[in-house]
Amino acid sequence: SGVIAIGQKQGDPSVPELDITQRIRFPHSLGIFYQAMTQFLGFEHYGDEYKIMGLAPYGEPNHVEELMELISLATDGQFALNTRYFRHHKHRIAFDWDDGVPRFDRLYDQRLEDILGPARKPDEPLEQQHMDLAHSVQKVYELAFFNLLGAAHLRHQCDALTLSGGCAMNSVANGKVTRYTPFKQVYVQPAAGDAGGALGAAWLSSRLHEPSAPIEPMTHAFWGPSYSQAQMDDLIEARRSDLPETAFKVQTITDLDDLLARVAKRIEAGAVTGWFQGRMEWGPRALGNRSILANPAREDMRDIINLKIKRRESFRPFAPVILRDKVLDWFEQEDDVPFMMKVFQIREDKRAQIPAVTHVDGSGRLQTITAEQNPRYHGLIQAFERLGGVPMLLNTSFNENEPVVCRPEEALNCFLRTDMDVLVLNDTLIERQ
Repeated sequence: SGVIAIGQKQGDPSVPELDITQRIRFPHSLGIFYQAMTQFLGFEHYGDEYKIMGLAPYGEPNHVEELMELISLATDGQFALNTRYFRHHKHRIAFDWDDGVPRFDRLYDQRLEDILGPARKPDEPLEQQHMDLAHSVQKVYELAFFNLLGAAHLRHQCDALTLSGGCAMNSVANGKVTRYTPFKQVYVQPAAGDAGGALGAAWLSSRLHEPSAPIEPMTHAFWGPSYSQAQMDDLIEARRSDLPETAFKVQTITDLDDLLARVAKRIEAGAVTGWFQGRMEWGPRALGNRSILANPAREDMRDIINLKIKRRESFRPFAPVILRDKVLDWFEQEDDVPFMMKVFQIREDKRAQIPAVTHVDGSGRLQTITAEQNPRYHGLIQAFERLGGVPMLLNTSFNENEPVVCRPEEALNCFLRTDMDVLVLNDTLIERQ
């Protein structure tokens, strides 16, 4: 963990210089604190931290005082873990795979149960005490996070902030930065977890070797592979036996407006739709090229998607994607959120209109979209808005408890083995009869 200031090298204003102004060294880590508490709450797989964020709004911050035993905060932004309650600094923490899912050995010490009671076992039901603890974990994380950011702003007197690393995936905290710190702009790139550090290394190397090269802002995340319509046609032809006319209607619609209107009408009527087009998203979020889309205005849509495809915990919310120019009409904050890295409060008078994407605390992890970023995706949302006045869709990743689909055959396989209603592969529209 640390704070890095990016400036210009003395004597040569064209060459950037990284100045590490603050370091917080191992074994002290907000990420380890959050991961350990995720394990304590019975979510054992690496990456399950997002489940704590989803569970937290169902609870109250009743365990903040006990959790502050685990971490101390300093006025200069530093923090330190109370290592009495952790194991990672004195034991080799094993890493293995549980049916293809990564899993770390236990990070917390058993003494944590002395102050919090018994840890929840993965097969035990979730009770209110677990929800309260999840809320308290998020609260303590935010206290440390905002303390760090407040000190960084005081030191640098700069209103623009960039976040990276695993903790930058905490979209709930990210959405509160401009409310609880002096920063006025927050940028989080689409692969802001540990793997995304490669982007910073590439940027710095590029600037060192080509100081005059222009720096272009990254306004979209569509950097992965794409597939032509000819490849889609070949796939459909090869899989004809899997798509009998008695069960599926397969069409190629080259008129884009017609295609978008048809798909929007199906979504408005309740169809769960696999949307596969263009280059795949870079990073963990499905942002409109490898997405499952649905009607956010239907009260039952979360249950329908979980029944048909996702089969995931009921407390986990689904996300809205909204036209950029309509954000302030529906959310309490105005901002660009192209990579779905922030959670904002939905306006109270709008929540009943979009129940499928409104979390229990009135929040939504939004993605904003413009025609410049993704014209086809933007056009589909516009077509949906024309039907009922709602300028957004429910957007979730195109997968069924597996990695997000990349290739068209993976999308078709997912469609066929689930109860998805519609699949769009570029210009190919497949509908269950």
